Amino acid sequence: MEKVYDVIALGELLIDFTPAGKLESGEVRFEQNPGGAPANVLTALAKFGKTTAFISKVGNDQFGYYLNSVLEKSNINTRGIVFTDDVNTTLAFVHLDDQGDRSFSFYRKPGADMMLHENEIDLEMIANSRIFHFGSISMTHEPSTTATLKAVAFAKENGLLISYDPNLRMNLWSDFNHAKNMIELGLKYADILKISEEELEFMTGIKDLRDGSEYIFSHFGIKLIFVTLGSKGCFYRLGNETGKCYGYEIVPIDTTGAGDAFLAGILYQIIERNKSITELSLKDVEQMVSFSNAVGALATTKKGAIPAMPTLEEVLTLYKKPICVKEGIVSE
Repeated sequence: MEKVYDVIALGELLIDFTPAGKLESGEVRFEQNPGGAPANVLTALAKFGKTTAFISKVGNDQFGYYLNSVLEKSNINTRGIVFTDDVNTTLAFVHLDDQGDRSFSFYRKPGADMMLHENEIDLEMIANSRIFHFGSISMTHEPSTTATLKAVAFAKENGLLISYDPNLRMNLWSDFNHAKNMIELGLKYADILKISEEELEFMTGIKDLRDGSEYIFSHFGIKLIFVTLGSKGCFYRLGNETGKCYGYEIVPIDTTGAGDAFLAGILYQIIERNKSITELSLKDVEQMVSFSNAVGALATTKKGAIPAMPTLEEVLTLYKKPICVKEGIVSE
């Protein structure tokens, strides 16, 4: 049966309030931007011409309706978004340092995204998809933890490729051990993992990228691992093979959503190549990473996350022949 959606995602949908200059009094001004990591990924994919759908929960409030309309305008199917009168749409305030790097303050006690119930998930939409993407933020609290795990298990049973981004936000978890245990649950389902250096060390206790990714591969069987390194590019593991591809020199304004943009690039490339992970060559992966580095870099040149996702034309203009290192040898 022909799949309706290239990628379906489940997770948080929220408002990012991003710094937008200062008032005359010196107080910081914030502007409203749509966000939520899984929604960011879908937005970039939709811009690249892929069919996408989202499962989430928002408040029956102005923010919830605004977010739903933004996704609709981005050509993301919103049939899986549930509205609730019981809690408000989740809000996050983004704080930027001089380099454009961000930290977050969340208003989520509780937020609507945490209150997604398993019986509110449209399983038919998942069955009609090729790739299922999720993160760990939907597993910080019940009932969304159970809903997320039910959805990903159903996706796995139905043969979908599973994409996972732990996206650790420590201030959203009750404690260190709970975060680690729940993120590990997600790793058990993943076919594709996008993780930061800090998240890799958090999960494995290992700082070295090769050794840390080897731990993930050997313990969880994830054959395709991408460790994002910010402006330095990306380290990758394809089974037993590892390497690093350099990033692009670009002046960042706001790094919010850059990792999500990178992951969207990876998923786009996987769909375009139409190969199983076991059929991918190292050359395939190097090209995928270099393309995705360009997507991530461009996402840092505008404020916000969803509004900053680049077009395919913009990515192809920046994209260069991969410059990657495998065991000390530069390959071009």
